[in-house]
Amino acid sequence: DWARSACWFTELSCGEHAATVTHPLPAAFSDLLPHFLVEPDDVYIVKNKPVTLTCRSTPATQIYFKCNGEWVHQDQHLIERDVDPATGLPVMQVKIDISRQQVEKIFGLDDYWCQCVAWSTTGTQKSQKAYVRIAYLRKNFEEEPLGKEVALDQEVLLRCHPPEGVPPAEVEWQRNEELIDPKTDPNFFITVDHNLIIKQARLADTGNYTCVAKNIVARRKSSSATVIVYVNGGWSTWATWSACSAVCGRGWQKRSRSCTNPTPLNGGTSCEGQSVQKSACTATCPVDGGWSEWSKWSPCGADCTMWRSRECTQPTPSTGGKECQGLDLQSLNCTSEQCPQSEYHHLSASGAEDVALYVGIVAVALCLTLLLIVLVLVYRRKKEGLDADVADSSILTTGFQPMGIKPTKPENSHLLTIQPDLTSTTTSYQGTLRSRHEVTGKFSVSNGPLLEPLPNGSHTLHNGKLPSDPNDFMNRLSSQTYFKTLPRDNVNTSYGTFNFLGGRLTLPNTGISLLIPPEAIPRGKIYEIYLTIQKKEDMRLPLAGCQTLLSPVVSCGPPGVMLTRPVILSMDHCSDACLENWTIRLKKQSYEGMWEDVLQLGEEVVSEPYYCQLEAETCRVFTEQLGRFALVGESLSMAASKRFKLLLFAPAYCSTLEYNIRVYCMDDTQDLLKEVMQMERQLGGRLIDEPHVLLFKDSYHNLRLSIHDMPQAHWRSKLLAGYQEIPFYHIWSGSQRTLNCTFTLERQSMSTCDLTCTLCVWQVEGEGQSFTLDFNISKDIRPLDSDFLLMDNCTPALAGPSAFQIPYLIRQKICSSLDTPCPNGADWRLLAQRLKLDRHMSFFASKASPTSVILDLWETQHFHSGNLNQLAAVMAEIGKQEAMIFLVSDGEC
Repeated sequence: DWARSACWFTELSCGEHAATVTHPLPAAFSDLLPHFLVEPDDVYIVKNKPVTLTCRSTPATQIYFKCNGEWVHQDQHLIERDVDPATGLPVMQVKIDISRQQVEKIFGLDDYWCQCVAWSTTGTQKSQKAYVRIAYLRKNFEEEPLGKEVALDQEVLLRCHPPEGVPPAEVEWQRNEELIDPKTDPNFFITVDHNLIIKQARLADTGNYTCVAKNIVARRKSSSATVIVYVNGGWSTWATWSACSAVCGRGWQKRSRSCTNPTPLNGGTSCEGQSVQKSACTATCPVDGGWSEWSKWSPCGADCTMWRSRECTQPTPSTGGKECQGLDLQSLNCTSEQCPQSEYHHLSASGAEDVALYVGIVAVALCLTLLLIVLVLVYRRKKEGLDADVADSSILTTGFQPMGIKPTKPENSHLLTIQPDLTSTTTSYQGTLRSRHEVTGKFSVSNGPLLEPLPNGSHTLHNGKLPSDPNDFMNRLSSQTYFKTLPRDNVNTSYGTFNFLGGRLTLPNTGISLLIPPEAIPRGKIYEIYLTIQKKEDMRLPLAGCQTLLSPVVSCGPPGVMLTRPVILSMDHCSDACLENWTIRLKKQSYEGMWEDVLQLGEEVVSEPYYCQLEAETCRVFTEQLGRFALVGESLSMAASKRFKLLLFAPAYCSTLEYNIRVYCMDDTQDLLKEVMQMERQLGGRLIDEPHVLLFKDSYHNLRLSIHDMPQAHWRSKLLAGYQEIPFYHIWSGSQRTLNCTFTLERQSMSTCDLTCTLCVWQVEGEGQSFTLDFNISKDIRPLDSDFLLMDNCTPALAGPSAFQIPYLIRQKICSSLDTPCPNGADWRLLAQRLKLDRHMSFFASKASPTSVILDLWETQHFHSGNLNQLAAVMAEIGKQEAMIFLVSDGEC
């Protein structure tokens, strides 16, 4: 039967098949069924490589493969026969190869399978089915991981569905190209469906995560998913309050905290709230001690001495006040009946009085001798000539007038008629003026001359005026190393020559001036001083974080000259002047070009050479060193605001259908206003509306501008977007002088000349301002020209008495009267209080003459609008008779 079956399976003739059965089984094993030693296993065809199926059985006379229900032809079998040495049974092994083409011929849902059948004389046995599949792995992931930003300690889930493949792909995860092993790091967990879970995100878990799928065919990588573990900032505890900034009176104290608990990392949110808190404080003023009255003399003692005492209790020194100066115990010789040595003591006292008389006579003689020597020296000095001192009447009357500019007489000069008696001579001094202690140059600087001397090493003075060539001065100045960055134009620069009488430099229409008080320049010195504005784009200040430039960059010099009193530099600023929202610093550029913080407003140290008064729109800088200055602010909260000015210009004449409206956004300082006005004058533009001042907040929102409500029948906007936008940083940094945007409008016909529209400006949605424009583009009768806003026609440089409202001698009398402390307080402190300058009491008190510094500040504030009668009224309130000198009429003089 099995022979017939074999003939039928293999489609061979019985004669052929009988020939193959050459080894019949021994009779002892003829009743055994075959069993399989090796059965075929599932295999995969990789690319085009065929696979081999193996079947091994004993005892077996024949083995054949059946694939997908059909017998495999005998020729495709590779047969090997052997005998098991242990049992002596015949062993038969058969192999077949399966190609990719054979598998691909099978269509449908069933897989390609093969099974081997073994025969013995007893019967047949079938092996397990072995499935043959074509292996592959598609390229695209069905789901790739996505990047995430997660907080510290948060759970993270990264999903991954690998590409379809046979056999199914194995999945592993990588972080920054390194394999993730959950066994070594239990913070990672890979789910059954191949997702990665980070149980608690750590900072070290920040990185690029990749899902990797692989099988026997290929290895695929997903796109990287960036996981950022961020840390939100937290405030540290508040530090202790600082000491009160004022030594005496009202001041400020502050405390700070830092966003370091923890520090924000990887984009975490910064701490909300203020990092600095300020609080008003009042420092108890030091009280100097005072002596009580002397006690009565004690009775005369046995040693012929009597005593009296006093105590330092009226008042007792407190809060750092000075102790009483002098003796608290005094003795005196006496004679009485109780003194056995009275006669002796009487003689001794008489001898002591004679010695005192002789000493007094000798002292008077010495003083008279010294006085005679001084008079002789003075007489000889006058005979030699006035080579360094100022003695010419024209010099004392007008000062050293710079650059040949004749000073104008103040409007209220009729109120100031008492002048120094300068009528001793009326002739012109034709000699030279130079320092008594200098030979080659005018500046005594340790690092060498800052300016080369004039050709003759001196100035020739004619009737109190110093001739000077502006171009020659600028060329000499810019030739020095430090001054190469100074502007070469004369428009933004003022300069003059000054001596101990002082003077003033002003940059017209910029709000920038330099006051040189009397006695600030040492007597016998003559300085050539300049004042100029630096272009912001040429001076790159190192600004970081929320810092912004609040003022123009101003240079005054030359640096290094010796000053005996602080000069006052005035310049505009654009902050909201609310120190609770700002940290404002004064920066100064060193000789090497580095910018340094020299002062923080609200924390001034009176012993330093710099001090600053911040007014609503102006900053007054007291400095004993000339140089390059700028005011830089750092916002402490989003409530901090900068003032910026909006200017609208349009062509003065329009001959086309298009009409452009230029909108300028700039810091609210006069120097920028002047610059825009001059630029528009060259462009032929005209101002079509009054300037508008707006507040720009530190909210990181851009500024948006749009035009609406135009008559559609006559005008249309050519702007494609609904609004124009100026980035926040461009405005906040302050490094760009002027920002502008242009709105291009088009009229329907040349006869249309009337334009009505609304300009809207906003920084945050819902918060903004709008301005209505209504004008005729061909003719405008309103007085809104650029000259309308530039009315400052003051002289750029004034020297000597003409630079001050208060005459020199009157000023000296006021200072001598108020500098001396008065028990009832009618001194310089009351003057500062009446002039509303009491915030700077500590600064004034640190100066040798507090009154002179107060008057210097008054001069800077009231140079254009000063009313000496008002100052006289303040002096009258204080109770000083010197105030009446202001009211002397010309006839009385």
